Amino acid sequence: MNTYATKPSDIERKWYVVDAEGVVLGRLAAKVASLLRGKHKPCFVPNLDCGDYVVVINADKVKLTGKKLTDKKYFKHTGWIGGIKETTAGKILNGRFPERVIEKAVERMISRNPLGRKQMTKLRVYAGSENPHAAQNPIVLDMAALNNKNKRSAL
Repeated sequence: MNTYATKPSDIERKWYVVDAEGVVLGRLAAKVASLLRGKHKPCFVPNLDCGDYVVVINADKVKLTGKKLTDKKYFKHTGWIGGIKETTAGKILNGRFPERVIEKAVERMISRNPLGRKQMTKLRVYAGSENPHAAQNPIVLDMAALNNKNKRSAL
């Protein structure tokens, strides 16, 4: 009996499209990170990029529970002394690039190494409902139907 070892040529990649409208941010990010890593596949190995491509649409309509819109802070540094800048999740979602909230949430659930950076290149996030990836025939993944806690209506 031989142990099967997954080779890069054995990996088949699919495209998924996820609608983030009304879905809780953390639950969405956890599922997207799992798809990007390929943990849902039987051929998963931690040292290879086995994951699929994920397209997230309606990123500006994602929901945060509790007081996270006002209390959750994102930090960045300019590189200068005393150059730390902070902003809230609400300002980012109402600002120019609302897709950064989802990108950061998923990025922090992926490994912080060269393999993780390669997996993050397969994530595409769009603020609106249109995306240019119709030619890939993506599979629609309904996050709201997976669990009733995934969707929040009027919060």
